Amino acid sequence: MAMTFGEQVPYGDPNWYTESYTSPYYNASHAEWRKRCREFVEDEIAPHVGDWEAARAIPREVYQKAGKAGLLPCVVGPNGYEYATCDAPAQFDYFHELIFVDELARGSASGGVLWGLVEGLQIGLPPVLNFGSEEMKKRVAPACLSGDKTICLAITEPWAGSDVANIRTTATRKGDKFILSGEKKWITNGIFADYFTVACRTGGPGMKGISMLLVEKTMPGIVCKKMDCQGVHSSGTTYIEFNEVEVPVSNLIGEENGGFGVIMKNFNHERWGFVVQANRFARVLLEESFKYANKRSTFGKKLIEHPVIRWKLAEMARQVEGTHHWLENITYQMCHMPKDDAMVKLGGVTALMKAHSSKVMEFCAREASQVFGGNSYTKTGLGSKIERLYRDVRAYAIPGGSEEILLDLSVRQAMKSKF
Repeated sequence: MAMTFGEQVPYGDPNWYTESYTSPYYNASHAEWRKRCREFVEDEIAPHVGDWEAARAIPREVYQKAGKAGLLPCVVGPNGYEYATCDAPAQFDYFHELIFVDELARGSASGGVLWGLVEGLQIGLPPVLNFGSEEMKKRVAPACLSGDKTICLAITEPWAGSDVANIRTTATRKGDKFILSGEKKWITNGIFADYFTVACRTGGPGMKGISMLLVEKTMPGIVCKKMDCQGVHSSGTTYIEFNEVEVPVSNLIGEENGGFGVIMKNFNHERWGFVVQANRFARVLLEESFKYANKRSTFGKKLIEHPVIRWKLAEMARQVEGTHHWLENITYQMCHMPKDDAMVKLGGVTALMKAHSSKVMEFCAREASQVFGGNSYTKTGLGSKIERLYRDVRAYAIPGGSEEILLDLSVRQAMKSKF
C-alpha cells in the first residue's frame, strides 16, 4: 500500500507518505482516512487559525462540522464510535486516531487550535466511556462526539499539578448527592465546556480517598474564569470554582474512592496523544525551516547552502524521525496488547516518550527560530508558525505530567518490571 501523498518536502511527513516506502502499520483504510483528515483540516481549519488565535476561541459550528465529518469520535479510543451517530472507518484502530491528530497538528500548527477542538474530548470523555455507567455514557457521549456539546478533564489545582494524590477539592456525600467544593486551575476547554470530569476527595488523605465525578455546567455554584496564558490561546484555559455544587451520586465515575485508578489509567492515552501532537509540531518546525532555507539568501547564497543550516536541519530531522518510529511502535502495542496489560506495561514507556517528545519540540522550536531569524519573532508573515509554536512549547513540557516527573516515573516503572 505505497502511494505518494502530500508535498514531499524532505522529512515534512512520515515516511509512509512517500511511494518508495512501505510500512507494516498502515493499510488501505488508513490511507483513505489520511486523505479524509487532510481535506477536512485544509478546508475547515487551516484558513482560520490566525483568526481563532486572535479571538482566543473556536466557533461552535467547527466542532459540529468535525462531528458531522465523523472525525471527533476517533480521539477517545477504540470505543468512541459505539456512542456516535456516524460509522467508524474500516478496521478502526489507534493508528486512525494517530493520523487524525497528526494531520490536525500539521494543518493548524497551533497547540491552541488543536487543544481547543479535541483536547478536552480526548482526555475528558474516556473516563466516562471506560468507567461510567451505561446510562451516563448514553446521556453524555453522543452529544460530545457530534460536537454539539463539549467536555473537559478537571484534575489540576492551584496547589496540586503532577501531585494528583494531594488534591484538595472535596465532595461530601449527603443522601443521594455529593456536595462539591474546591478550585481547579489550567483546565483546558473549561470556559466553554458543558461537562467537567472532576477529580475530588471523597475519603481520607492520599490516593485512596479520591473519586471522579461528572459535573454539568448547568449545576448551580460553578464559576469559570478564562486564564491568559503564554500559549495555546484558543484552547480555553480556565480557572474553575466549585461552590457547594450538588452533584447526583449517579454521576460518580467508577467506584467511590477509586478515582485515582481512573486517573492513572486515563494518563496513558492522554500522554500518547501529547506525543502525537508534539512530534508533528516539531515536524512542522522542521518542514517550515527546510522550505525557508531553500528560499532565503544570505551572503550571496541560499541558507541551505550554508553547512551550519544543513546541520540544524539534520539535527531536527534525526530527532523527529526517531520519535515518530518510537510512537508507531507504541501505537502498535496499544492496538495488540490486552487492554489491562497495556495500562500497566505501557505506563512507564509512554511517560518517557512524552518527556522525550516535548524536548524534541523545544529543540526544534529553538533551531527553527534561528533559521528564520527575525521572521520568527513576529506573529504574522513568514515566521508566524514558528513564533506560535515557540510559545506553545511549555504547554507540552508541563501538562500531562512535567518532564521531570515523567522521567522519574519511567525509571521507577522499569525497576518494578525488572527487579
